[in-house]
Amino acid sequence: MSVVILRPAAPADSEFCFQLHKAAMGEYVAATWGWDEAVQRAYHQQAFDPGRWQIVTVDGADAGVMIVEHGADEVYLSRIELHPGYQGRGIGAQLIRTLLDAARRRGQAVALDVLAVNTRALAFYQRHGFHEVVRRGESNRKVRMRFTCQQVNE
Repeated sequence: MSVVILRPAAPADSEFCFQLHKAAMGEYVAATWGWDEAVQRAYHQQAFDPGRWQIVTVDGADAGVMIVEHGADEVYLSRIELHPGYQGRGIGAQLIRTLLDAARRRGQAVALDVLAVNTRALAFYQRHGFHEVVRRGESNRKVRMRFTCQQVNE
């Protein structure tokens, strides 16, 4: 079993995070809006905040990124991306279970948005107890999903 750890991002992680986003989400971004390298890089430079981002390491290697925002009533999973070479190995499931367990202990729901074209991610979140709340954005391109504590069957 792999050792999965979250570490705080550092300014030096910016390029890793951009390349990770391109590898993990590029095809979905391209299918939704078209991939424009300059636009995506500018968006990344604006969004990258080492104080909020966490790097997912697997057996000591940088493998992904996770951004979680904690509100009073809800936890928002702003981003979770794993490099394709690390997908399908249970790493994302482990991260989601840990997040859901922590939210359940605090009595909070967990929300996230996913691109509608990313059917693999939609199915992944549904398997973990999330349900679709609403589709929004131009042509309903984004799906808001939510997990509530009541959905947990133990």
